[in-house]
Amino acid sequence: MKTAEQHAFAEAVDDFCRAHAGTREQRDALSEHGQHPHNPGLYAACARLGWLGAGLPEAYGGAGGGMTETAIFAERIAYGLAPLGGFVTSMVAVGPYLRFGTEQQRKSVVTGAANGAVEAISISEPGAGSDAAAIRCRAEAVDGGYVINGQKTWCSNAHLADHILLVARTSTHGDRHAGLTMFCVPAGVAGLTVRGIPTMGGREVNDLFLTNCFLPADAVVGAVDRAWPQLMAGLNSERLILAATMLGRARRAFDDTVAYVRERTQFGQPIGSFQALRHRLADLATELACADLLVYDVAARVDADPETQLPREASMAKLKATETAKKVAIEGMQMMGGYGYTTEFDMESHLRATIVSTVYGGTSEIQRDIIGRSYGL
Repeated sequence: MKTAEQHAFAEAVDDFCRAHAGTREQRDALSEHGQHPHNPGLYAACARLGWLGAGLPEAYGGAGGGMTETAIFAERIAYGLAPLGGFVTSMVAVGPYLRFGTEQQRKSVVTGAANGAVEAISISEPGAGSDAAAIRCRAEAVDGGYVINGQKTWCSNAHLADHILLVARTSTHGDRHAGLTMFCVPAGVAGLTVRGIPTMGGREVNDLFLTNCFLPADAVVGAVDRAWPQLMAGLNSERLILAATMLGRARRAFDDTVAYVRERTQFGQPIGSFQALRHRLADLATELACADLLVYDVAARVDADPETQLPREASMAKLKATETAKKVAIEGMQMMGGYGYTTEFDMESHLRATIVSTVYGGTSEIQRDIIGRSYGL
């Protein structure tokens, strides 16, 4: 159950989104007709209100809240269709710094994120997606630091980020999950090239090319060769933030569908009065309620014990929220007919946003595998 303060926070974010991104014209102006899912000016306004750091420690510019506050903000900006795409990657990226980074790294990265800087995280490579142990991007130890060579891909918001939390291979000995290390890569460092990948979602993801990119020894985040357990320690937050975001988008797609079927008439009556559609919407509403309960239950568990790892529950939240969001958008488009396919309505953007959510941050297949293995299967 959310507290009165958390409900008030959610309502304040809702009001902000309605005021600044409540119309299609406002959203088009902020995002260049959907091509840029992140608006720096709007993001800065949220930073001034203290919302970006709602779930971050006060010592680093945050408000001292927890995962529930972070989830609330992620859900509400997604529902409000506010182009603040840098929030998700920033909150995912700051987790390892909080858990394993040096005090200087925390002051720089975490405080920066609370104050409006965008952060990114880069794990995937052309040959290493779900199988992160296949990472080949190499960091070679040299006098005073490391030289990194290789390619990373699907790095969300690297073109906006102040830093990229990059995972590279520092050793090939032992278990295939061993020998990986996290590095804090500053934007614009010599030897780093960021190249956008065209997608249906506009300017979101990037290829990274690292050519003799030198990083000092203090760029290591945590322990050398220990990135894998460090990544595993952060899966609660990553999956919950993604789940909360898609919960918000699913709720918006549902509400847009309900509004349409109430107004659209065929055969002399609103199409929402037909049993076929009414029952579909009843099922979707039930699925949304289940997703909501799951997301915020897991968030509350994390807040109660931030050190606990909940691989089963976090994977369930990510799986349920993203698959539900995709289903709501597909059903919404079907119920809206041809209008759902036009860019005049938001349903086609709901579909584009939700379909990819079952891929990034660990595919639905990977989430199911984690859940199944948690039962010893």
